[in-house]
Amino acid sequence: MDILETDAYDRRQRRNMSCALFLSLLPFFVASAVYFYLWTPDSPASIMSAGVKSAPTLLLALVVLSWNGAHSVLGVAGGLLFSAVGDCCLVWKELFLYGMGAFAVAHLLYSITFLTSRYATYSSSSLNRFLYLILFVAAVGFYVYMFPFLQKAPNSEVIIPAVGVYMLLIILMGSLAIKTRHAATLLGSLIFMASDMALALQIFKVMPHMEHGNTIVMVTYYLAQLLIAVGDVKAVENKDDFSKWKRS
Repeated sequence: MDILETDAYDRRQRRNMSCALFLSLLPFFVASAVYFYLWTPDSPASIMSAGVKSAPTLLLALVVLSWNGAHSVLGVAGGLLFSAVGDCCLVWKELFLYGMGAFAVAHLLYSITFLTSRYATYSSSSLNRFLYLILFVAAVGFYVYMFPFLQKAPNSEVIIPAVGVYMLLIILMGSLAIKTRHAATLLGSLIFMASDMALALQIFKVMPHMEHGNTIVMVTYYLAQLLIAVGDVKAVENKDDFSKWKRS
């Protein structure tokens, strides 16, 4: 098989994989649509609302498990499962800290995954270091801006350090996503940060109530998780392409 035939075969394989992946993601799209159809601003906290909210994330975890195997429980699939736990906790305001803890574990699992050999790794460049610096400065600036509002929280003595640790973990996740240079993974991580910032601004009453505030948070959240999941499924494919480029 010559180079042209090999290239054509690889393109067919990628097309087939993309089609199969899209079909496996259909339940996620349906579950997301169901959530937005059923959710209303005055929806009471209940087991049903928690289940509907966490269903899209659980379905993404199943997709990653089906493509990457049981070992992904200690990676992105596990992160998605912890995210689903966080989704359920955030339905009840009194469980906010538990939800934040679940998402912190998810970010840690994502970070560990981005360091594994499944992702093609690149040497750190000046551009990467510049992006790391931007992330860090933006996060510190946001935390400083939020600090007066965190002090007003009922359990501020716990909230203030907890939010600080959480922000460090999500910055770590975003920095390692940059290092992979994988578009879906990087975009997913950055959108996740934007979603969390939008949520924090509303939870800690930094801004007045927004009519579509929850919609903004959940659309960006589901999109972020989708991109991270797709990035993980395609990580091996991209690594193989990187290996071929190095051998050529």
